[in-house]
Amino acid sequence: MNAASEKNFDVLIIGSGPAGATAALLLARAGFSVAIVEKTAFPRRKVCGEYLSATNLDLFRQLGIFDDFVRMAGPEVSRVGIFSGETKLIADMPRSARSQNYWGRALRREHLDTLLLNRAVEAGAILRQPCQVTKIIKTNDGLVSQIESRSGDPDEIQSRIVIAAHGSWEIGPLPTQAKRQTLKPSDLLGFKAHFQNSSLPANLMPMLVFPGGYGGMVTCDDGFASISCCIRNDMLQDLRGRYPDKKAGEVVHEHVIENCDGVRDALSGAQLSGEWLSAGPIRPGVRARHKNDIFIVGNAAGESHPIIAEGISMAIQSAWLLCEKLIEHQPDALTRSQLEKIADAYDRDWLRAFAPRIKAANVFAYLAMKRGSHNVLSKLMNTFPSILTVGAKLSGKVNRVVT
Repeated sequence: MNAASEKNFDVLIIGSGPAGATAALLLARAGFSVAIVEKTAFPRRKVCGEYLSATNLDLFRQLGIFDDFVRMAGPEVSRVGIFSGETKLIADMPRSARSQNYWGRALRREHLDTLLLNRAVEAGAILRQPCQVTKIIKTNDGLVSQIESRSGDPDEIQSRIVIAAHGSWEIGPLPTQAKRQTLKPSDLLGFKAHFQNSSLPANLMPMLVFPGGYGGMVTCDDGFASISCCIRNDMLQDLRGRYPDKKAGEVVHEHVIENCDGVRDALSGAQLSGEWLSAGPIRPGVRARHKNDIFIVGNAAGESHPIIAEGISMAIQSAWLLCEKLIEHQPDALTRSQLEKIADAYDRDWLRAFAPRIKAANVFAYLAMKRGSHNVLSKLMNTFPSILTVGAKLSGKVNRVVT
């Protein structure tokens, strides 16, 4: 690649998590020249539930990573449950009648993200890492993105299209990035940790409900149990006052095992691997999918409460929804008018695919956080455990976006 072509691309993708790497792989294979700008060195851990539902497997076949994913990921998850106080309920995971695939699995983000990114680079995408985009300027020929390396050296990349796949928590100067805000008492903060030698049944993914928050557990690759959860900021501050000598993640751990017998039992003989990670605040909702001539995918486009464990699935599938429309055209033939039509079609398809999941997640999170609902829900689910299966269906576990 000559010096000029190193600065001129059909597409620039900001962020190489699941959404960004999926978009890069799809577009590079379709003949687009693609640059990826990623600010963090890989592999890296992320606050994430790490479960991918079976609705992703058709896309993984298209991406050519199905065999690697099945080989690397944890066991199939065929049951859902809820751990809340003394309550431990289990039900069947719903199965899609249309799908030839079986169950979802969990794969640690340090492995999933690296797998997808490596395949995108093998397909021809050019990676600038660790670097970050600091400004995007509209020109007559497209968009010019100013980038900086970790050393602070400035550079520019010109592209016809920019796709923002930087996630929803990243603070930055771009119009698609979040702005720094003062934490509110009701804000949800995310935490995650891995444990070895857990006694959690390998095929079970329980939802965790505890005062001030909710979470989930699942068995990932190499037998690691991944526990991720969200907790209100005011509850966390109260707990930190009670445990002044502990770090925030350790405080959350104590709170969860104190209020979820199922978690305490599953982790009674387990060992923490690494440290607790934290991120946030989490602000679920539907956001713009196109802003200032920039397409937006992943959590930056819209985010559900993590209680439904569909975050990675929505990120990957949103990238596919956009890219299937872009690759219907030759890169040189993509006029501004066509890009506007693609943006409108992408927006409609995104809302159709993901807005119901976000609404369902809002309801589930409200019920999980509302103290008065716990006893009623426990009694109801004890009588009708199949409600858990129905809830998993409403969360999108059988909704195939990619066919």
